[in-house]
Amino acid sequence: MKILIAGAGKVGSTVARQLASEGHDLTLIDSKQEVLERSLERFDVMAVRGNCASMEILRQAGIADADLLIAATSQDEINLLCCLSAHRINKNIHTIARIRNPDYANQIYEMRETFALSLSVNPDKQAAAEIDRLLKYPGFLKREPFARGRVEIAELKVAEGSRLKGIALYQLNDLIQCRVLVCTVLRRGVAVTPDGSFVLEEGDRLFVTAATDDLARMLKNLGIATRKVRRVILCGGGRIAFYLAQRLLRSGITVQIVEQNPDTCALLANLLPAACIVHGDASNRELLESEGIDDCDALVNLTGMDEQNIVVSLFGASRNVPQIITKLSRDQSNSVLASLPIGSVICPKELCCNTIVRYVRAMQNQTGAAVSLHTIADGQTEAIEFRIKEGTLHLDEPLRDIPLKKNLLIACIIHGPQAEIPSGDSRLILGDTVIVVTSRRNAVHQLNDIFA
Repeated sequence: MKILIAGAGKVGSTVARQLASEGHDLTLIDSKQEVLERSLERFDVMAVRGNCASMEILRQAGIADADLLIAATSQDEINLLCCLSAHRINKNIHTIARIRNPDYANQIYEMRETFALSLSVNPDKQAAAEIDRLLKYPGFLKREPFARGRVEIAELKVAEGSRLKGIALYQLNDLIQCRVLVCTVLRRGVAVTPDGSFVLEEGDRLFVTAATDDLARMLKNLGIATRKVRRVILCGGGRIAFYLAQRLLRSGITVQIVEQNPDTCALLANLLPAACIVHGDASNRELLESEGIDDCDALVNLTGMDEQNIVVSLFGASRNVPQIITKLSRDQSNSVLASLPIGSVICPKELCCNTIVRYVRAMQNQTGAAVSLHTIADGQTEAIEFRIKEGTLHLDEPLRDIPLKKNLLIACIIHGPQAEIPSGDSRLILGDTVIVVTSRRNAVHQLNDIFA
């Protein structure tokens, strides 16, 4: 497919990296020459310098015969004008715009046809929703929902003293008294697809597939205590904090927001009258102590500086805060970072990229396209949800007889309300939902791509 990406910043470059690896014909547009030069060094792309909302620049970039435009600049208004201009030149083009301003949320939905939008994405809102899920279901580092929440892939770390340490995977179900599937293990920064003889070590990060109820049972039987979150401290008062505070306050959770900018504090106090807004530096230990960090249930670090977020999370860990969540803007695939006690890591640009990549794959494959897509194991593995439809190969055959690609497994099959961790006797039945976990080196755009 021929795809134009307007804006080569955090989101644009992340999307470009993934789509370039999948063989798409990409052209990046940005007003900054140094940004484009960095992208040309890293990815197999074309580049055009200029204002991406200009029809002349769009024509130079080849908008007339492009299949898709992704407008991901830092300005919502430029993104909208870019999509409008592109649609004026090419009536058949699909358009995706990154829209972050909360003021536009409702009207973008109501006016999506006017703006010629195929899809709008909001990385801040997606990050807030992900953090909200983690706070309401503590005990795991991450939880990725599938099949409308009936099945999840959850991340769990083998800590010092954990009952999981030294356990072979074939013994796991007897230990936790429920059926789960460990689909990936991240060991010393490398993602491994384990078999039953794989023995867990301290420091391993497990990615476990199971029905939601079984995940809760797993935590209980492992002796991992979970507590209901009642008071949360948010460090940083940006858009993610705003969206997250709205969700938490609706759930009856007490919210304190620590923000250094006095104007932002005044705005938040006006928009969130039920929240406690604290003017101050979130990296100031005395301030956090005076605001009761020792008694809070969760600490969420959302400032615009990754280093500050990490440092404050480490301080929270030293004060035994039960749950810590750290927002990182840059790529967190780092073995040193993974060894630090900074809790769950959230990367908004990766969440946004997953949404865009899923849309692109659906454009390529109108039949058998993914319903949802999540990256796990520091981006080395994908978990993809498909509906089993007419044309799917190997229907009603035992899984043991079906040839699958290497480094790929079927993690779960959902029959109506029932989730099944598959065995060799399991079958793919028309109308079911299936979750596939695969190395990102495998190109799986539709369900039939999983078969060897």
